[in-house]
Amino acid sequence: MTNKESVVRLLLVEDRIEDAEQITSVLRNGGMAIRPQRAESDEQLEQLLGSQSIDLVIADINATSVEFGRVAELVQTSGKDVSLLALAPQYDDNIVLQAYQAGAARLAPRNRPELIQAVVRAEFAALENRRHVRRLQASLRETERRCDSLIDSSRDPIAYIHEGMHIRANQAYLEMFGYEDFEEIEGLSVLDLIAPLHADGFKQLLKRLSKGEPPPKTLQVTAQSSDGSEFEAIMEFAQATYEGEPCLQIVFRQQTIDAEVVRELDALRQRDQITELYNRQHFMNELDEAIAAASEGRNDQALLLFEIDSYANLLNDIGLGHADDLLAATARRLRAVLDDDQLAARFSDHTLAVLLKGSNYAQTREAGEKLVKAFQGKILEVGDRSLSITISIGGVQIGEKIASTQQVLAKASQCLQACVPLGGNRIEIFDPAARDRAEEERILQRVRQVEEALENGTFVLFYQPIIALQGDGGECYELLLRMRMGNGELVAPSTFLPEAEEHGLLGRIDRWVIDRALHLLAEREKAGHDTTLFVNISTQSLLDEDLPKLIGEQLKRLGVEGRRLVVEIPESKVFTNLKPAQKFQKWLAAHGCGFGLEQFGSGLNSFQLLNHIDAQFLRIDRSFMPDLAKNAEYQKKIREIADKAHSLGKKTVAEFVQDAASMTVLFTSSVDYVSGNFLAPAGPEMNYDFG
Repeated sequence: MTNKESVVRLLLVEDRIEDAEQITSVLRNGGMAIRPQRAESDEQLEQLLGSQSIDLVIADINATSVEFGRVAELVQTSGKDVSLLALAPQYDDNIVLQAYQAGAARLAPRNRPELIQAVVRAEFAALENRRHVRRLQASLRETERRCDSLIDSSRDPIAYIHEGMHIRANQAYLEMFGYEDFEEIEGLSVLDLIAPLHADGFKQLLKRLSKGEPPPKTLQVTAQSSDGSEFEAIMEFAQATYEGEPCLQIVFRQQTIDAEVVRELDALRQRDQITELYNRQHFMNELDEAIAAASEGRNDQALLLFEIDSYANLLNDIGLGHADDLLAATARRLRAVLDDDQLAARFSDHTLAVLLKGSNYAQTREAGEKLVKAFQGKILEVGDRSLSITISIGGVQIGEKIASTQQVLAKASQCLQACVPLGGNRIEIFDPAARDRAEEERILQRVRQVEEALENGTFVLFYQPIIALQGDGGECYELLLRMRMGNGELVAPSTFLPEAEEHGLLGRIDRWVIDRALHLLAEREKAGHDTTLFVNISTQSLLDEDLPKLIGEQLKRLGVEGRRLVVEIPESKVFTNLKPAQKFQKWLAAHGCGFGLEQFGSGLNSFQLLNHIDAQFLRIDRSFMPDLAKNAEYQKKIREIADKAHSLGKKTVAEFVQDAASMTVLFTSSVDYVSGNFLAPAGPEMNYDFG
């Protein structure tokens, strides 16, 4: 999926709600954020497609409530860009052909969860790409419209040429060549505007351009107007598009001064006067061209940004008046070590830039290290002062994976800033091609850190108070895990649990947390506190038949009442592992422990699950909490959940409470408990005043 946090608005067409719930769980288990709805009839399907924002429709190819062909027809006639995915009990050539002929975009077998996840990810990514392209096309049309208006009003003579023929020209262009209306030159070859003296040379240029060669930036010619009079001109070329077609933009500048003077003026316009390097405007044009080439597959270009280390301190030493002298001396040293094919510029106040062409990652690093060494231990003459300076360089290897100017500059700047806390005098280069290798190493390193934390006990527990809204609910805390790094920094579970799950470590982590929770409860009881701890566990622990027995043995050995421990697991995990969850909950109940469902209310029919498992606590899904005070739909949903839970004798917990307005809404509902940073952030001590 293009963005892991993007919510997929899903419309399911299934005969049984259990099948729809299973698909929702499969997708959530794959890390996707799903907002599901279910249609049970033609009318409901048509109404939802017409009134709701839907991304994907998933339908059983054998559904009877709404036949698949009818689903495809309604999706098609909705007029919306909605993808239809088919689910089939088996997968063979006939089923595939049937699905695609009916109108499915993709097909997945119902008994292969990983394929369902892959198909939904791929189709949602394709949908988001189509939306992105439409936005870009709209932006392009608006940009072209504005450019067209600017060209019309420009005093510069501008024309667009396709295969040597005029397809567009502004009024200034027509006036220069003595035409009154564009129709007079439409389809006319630009060669007809070139005087015989330069006609052959220009004809050869047109032939080279037709073979795909890039045009020169400028060309000096003798032009002729419609009456046959000739004048000297400079032609400026740029590759462009007009009405979606590739073409060539030409600007004719009538030459009124000596050509050599023109060239000198052009050169001056491209240069920074202090450093004598290229200026930012010229450099950005060159960088844009390099990035455009990278987007077409050329990955042998790089950008280097560099700054003088401790620049502010140096200015304090030499005086602000010598800032330009310092920059000029630095630029002289830079020019002395640059190769001919390396373009250098003054990028900003005291940042210089180098564009490398024909440079792979190893060559880019070598070039950067050469620049760093060119200053290390050397003396610069700055006015009447002699200075020894060092520089730091941040670089980016430009390639298809990072082929936008904004991305390239941002990454180069990040790499440059990363050098500062390390003392400078160094080079940091971002290589997109190395990202996958670095990611693999990062994952392995994180797994080693988790294993060391388990062995050395460097996990840390934080405690978030869970506060009763009505009456005395006692002292309740949710346990939240942190991991202490070698430098003492505490990192959140989102940084290490995904890798731990992938490498089968979640069960060991759960056991560590539960063991620590039971010891904490024993300590709290001895200190006179009636404390209840809520512990979240993974699917791996849910399937561990030995865990309830170990919990029972620990409760007995430590003399802790089972009611003080509540074990929680997400609703979707329970639904897809119902039988193990039932056994687990019964084992916990035998020891007096509580059982809770997290992310409750996110499924299609969450309360149906309570017919199969006795959960005493329902933690309402946090997706309902953002802007709760402004969202009437979410307010209604929370009240419905709380009221129904109350009628069933279940306790509800609203988490992630972030503001007073949300608290006001919750006070008027039947919610039993609340938690969140607005009330009390999680901390390393259980010291909240519940009185």
